[in-house]
Formats: sequence, structure tokens, C-alpha cells
Amino acid sequence: MAQNSLVDPAPFFLEGGPVGVLLIHGFTGSPPEMRLVGDALHQFGLTVSGPRLPGHGTRLEDMNRCRWTEWIDHATLALTQLQSGCDIVFVGGLSMGALLALNLAAHHSEIAGVILYSTAIFIRNPLSCLIPLAKYLIPQVPKSKNGGYHDPQGRPQVWSYDAYPIPAAHELLKLTSDVKRLLPRVTSPLLIIHSTDDQTIHPGSARFVYDRAGSSDKELLILHDSGHVVTVDAEWQQVAEKTHRFIVDRLPGSV
Repeated sequence: MAQNSLVDPAPFFLEGGPVGVLLIHGFTGSPPEMRLVGDALHQFGLTVSGPRLPGHGTRLEDMNRCRWTEWIDHATLALTQLQSGCDIVFVGGLSMGALLALNLAAHHSEIAGVILYSTAIFIRNPLSCLIPLAKYLIPQVPKSKNGGYHDPQGRPQVWSYDAYPIPAAHELLKLTSDVKRLLPRVTSPLLIIHSTDDQTIHPGSARFVYDRAGSSDKELLILHDSGHVVTVDAEWQQVAEKTHRFIVDRLPGSV
């Protein structure tokens, strides 16, 4: 079941100019959690693609049948499709979407820049280490009711499952392990955004990526009035503005 069945979890594509931005949603989420930032970027003339990852936006059982490589394949296809119509492409992602953005950057050095929102490198819950075993015992674990949003208007704008699929969570751990290994190969410019009150991801995740990524051009923005889903929470406008400035500053001919 979805936490908010009134929101349509469909992918979106906003036609704009020759600069494209791929925005990848997070684990158990869907494209609407990237829509506010996407709309803001589109208003500046950018082409924005918000794909929906396999197993998301349908039924929890579908997600538990997915493999982490399917998420990579889908993100790669979305990148290729966006590149076919844009001269320059940036990639952004939230949580698991940030991991996929890093994976893409490690294999596609032509990506002009990567924006990471709440990168899912380290999970706060100490029981996450039990996931490889727990997946044989329980298919899902209910989510908390509040979701950690600072802005009460944040939750109504997103669609996500109301529980964590445990077999799929093991696939997320596999993806995380792969991305950690690949970080030195990431050379595209990086903007890393993280909130100190993220109750899902350990705050050390942002610094881990910053220190280990191979990029020479990297920025770290720390927020203090947002939960995990920084793309729709209280500081989303700052997130969108910083994202746009990051992109503009890295376009050919920028000063």
C-alpha cells in the first residue's frame, strides 16, 4: 500500500533546452519526490527527466522481486534517452537514487555534474546489518507514521510504500557496496546535500562520499531544517536554487 494514494507515482519528462537533468527518486519512493526540484529547474529552461525505477509505484511485492542491477539498467537507459536529446546532461538522485547517480558517473565520465541528495551510504538503523538474514523470515517492516518531515506539507506531495520491503533492502545493500567500491572512479563535479536531522541516513554518509570520490570539483551543503527527503521538505527551495547554481556554474562559458 502507498502512504499517499492521492499522488500519481508516474514518471515525468519536462521538455526544455539542450541542457538536461536526470532526477532519480529514492528507495520505496517515486518520481513525485523529485518534482518540485524538477519543476524549478524546468522554469530555467532545462530539460528534466524523472524516471520511475523497477518495482516502485506499484505493489510492494513487485519491489521484492527486483535485483539491484535492474535499477542500474533502468537508470542507464534513462540517461541514454536524455543524452539523445540534450547536448549536456547532469544527474541528480535522492537516497538510493544518489547511489545510482554515482554508479552512472563512475561509468560515464561525460556526465557534466552529479547532485546527491541524502546519499544512502550508511543506514542509521543498527538492525540493518540483519537484513541479509531477515529477508528469509519477514517480507516487510512497517514505516514510522511521521516520516521525519519538518514541513507538514512535504509528505502529501510524495508517493511511497508504507513499509520497507526486506528482500529489496538487501539489494539496496548490494548497490551500496558496489558504489563504495566505485567512488574513486567518479570524476564528474559533485554537489553533496545532506541534512543533520536525517533520521534515515547516518550523517557520516555525506563526508564519506566527499572524501572518497575521485572528483576534484566537489561541494558539500549541510542543511539543518529538513528530514531525509530534502527535495520536498522545509528547505527544498534552497536545495533547488543550489542545484540550479551548481549546474549553471559548470556549463561551458560560465565565469
